[in-house]
Amino acid sequence: MRQYGKYVKPYLSSFIIGPCLMLTEVFGEILLPKMMSLIINTGVANHDSGYVIRMGLVMVGVVIVMAVSGIGGAYFSAKASISFTSDLRKDLFAKVQQFSFKNIDNFSTGSLVTRLTNDVQQVQQVMMMGLRLALRAPGMLVGALIMAFIMNRNLAVIIFIVIPVLAGVIAFIMMTAYPRFGVMQTKLDSMNSGIQEALTNVRVIKSFVREDYEKEKFRKANEDLQSTSLRAMNIVIATMPVMMLAMNVTTLAVVWYGGNLIIGGRMQVGDLTAFTTYIVQILMSLMMLSMVFLQSARAMASVKRINEVMKSEIDLTDNNAKQREQTVKEGRVEFRDVSFSYDESGAGPVLENISFVAEPGQTIGIIGATGSGKTSLVQLIPRLYDVTGGEVLVDGINVKEYSLRHLRDGVGMVLQKNVLFSGTIEENLRWGDGNASVDEIRQIADAAQADGFVIALPEGYDTDMGQGGVNVSGGQKQRLCIARALLKRPKILILDDSTSAVDTATEAKIRECFSTTLKDTTKFIIAQRISSVERADKIVVLDDGRIIGMGTHEELLDSCEAYQEIYYSQREKEVTA
Repeated sequence: MRQYGKYVKPYLSSFIIGPCLMLTEVFGEILLPKMMSLIINTGVANHDSGYVIRMGLVMVGVVIVMAVSGIGGAYFSAKASISFTSDLRKDLFAKVQQFSFKNIDNFSTGSLVTRLTNDVQQVQQVMMMGLRLALRAPGMLVGALIMAFIMNRNLAVIIFIVIPVLAGVIAFIMMTAYPRFGVMQTKLDSMNSGIQEALTNVRVIKSFVREDYEKEKFRKANEDLQSTSLRAMNIVIATMPVMMLAMNVTTLAVVWYGGNLIIGGRMQVGDLTAFTTYIVQILMSLMMLSMVFLQSARAMASVKRINEVMKSEIDLTDNNAKQREQTVKEGRVEFRDVSFSYDESGAGPVLENISFVAEPGQTIGIIGATGSGKTSLVQLIPRLYDVTGGEVLVDGINVKEYSLRHLRDGVGMVLQKNVLFSGTIEENLRWGDGNASVDEIRQIADAAQADGFVIALPEGYDTDMGQGGVNVSGGQKQRLCIARALLKRPKILILDDSTSAVDTATEAKIRECFSTTLKDTTKFIIAQRISSVERADKIVVLDDGRIIGMGTHEELLDSCEAYQEIYYSQREKEVTA
């Protein structure tokens, strides 16, 4: 827990003032029963209305101070807990942003969302409750015990019998609840992941008429969470009745025994009234502590899950970068005997013995069957993953020696899955260059064949894209993503099958801009259609993670059987069509 000290320090005054004000409220609660006993024993017994009024006014003053202290304590407790978790959530999100693809693969997206929201919220709730009760419950317990012992030692013995029993119950609750809450949060992860997947892919679900399947899938996840939650909440459900039973039995015993003392003339009525109040305060403080411990059990399960993220070792860092200030200047890329595997043990390599050079300004076409390793190959350039063997060099420097920021600043990527964000078209394009002028944005969009359809929209570049760009077609989305990458003016541009949804004429115009707008940029084009790469300076043919052919279009037609098969099969389809 020491790592969380930095979140307390900026708000230390609130962490101190809140509980102290609550302690002031407790002091008043301890005084009130004694004052009431004095009114009964002295004012009422002696028919002294003046004494009753004076003592009543004192009680009113105490109540007012208690109210002010209670409000202040609640305010500072809320401020401390909300500020604490706000900073924690910010650092947790920042940690996730540092994750490599490999780190993200270890957590589902739904799980990360749950940890950033629900788990942090659980910590906030228990902290707020703890700050309000940290001194109040123990203070009330100790104060009421002292007052009860002073008023009547014999009656106070009853409390010392009940407290160990309730302490044992609280300990049992803690031990039982903690693992159940951990399981409950895991089930919540699973359900959130399912919801996110269903909502993100709702168009696919509808096109395949799989609504009933998804409803059934959600029903099972929801019922699983329900049964797990009920199992955990059974502890909560049982806590209150058990505590109330103990309080009522104890109160009954005190009233019975105290009544006999009054009858025997060994105790005054006011003292029994005050003593009964102290008994209730003692048991209420134990109930409050039990609720704090119960919520703490759930919060500790959440803290464990938060720690799993915060303590995750990020495998892609700048720690060993020897040239952190180096930037990509030319865009020369070299693969030297590169091997890569997603498996940590190195089993089942995705790429093996990859070696080739891309000179600055060249266009490199990459082609091959599905699963041949095309996407994995280009992801090694900006270090989205690290090589298992060999090395990737940019401008003659191992990519591991660059800072991730400078390396990726020099690389523009249009991923296989095109992603746009909530906001306007202009805001999405400005990801490439936040300082670009409107004219520059339109010029680049025109080069990517996007300006025409954008200005045809009612609001043009101010059109709101919606989440994920749901209100544009697949081809339009691809062109916007290409424009975004072009606006970055990278030294290395990677297009991962990024023109598959546009027609061949539009694709030809986009390729044409590469020779003008990006003539000095090294371009990697992954494609399924040979027409997309036939004009490339070099074409790399992959099969099962190995290079089986490399050269120009004409050279591969003469020397590479696999390339010939792809070419003639596509030509045949074009003729048939």
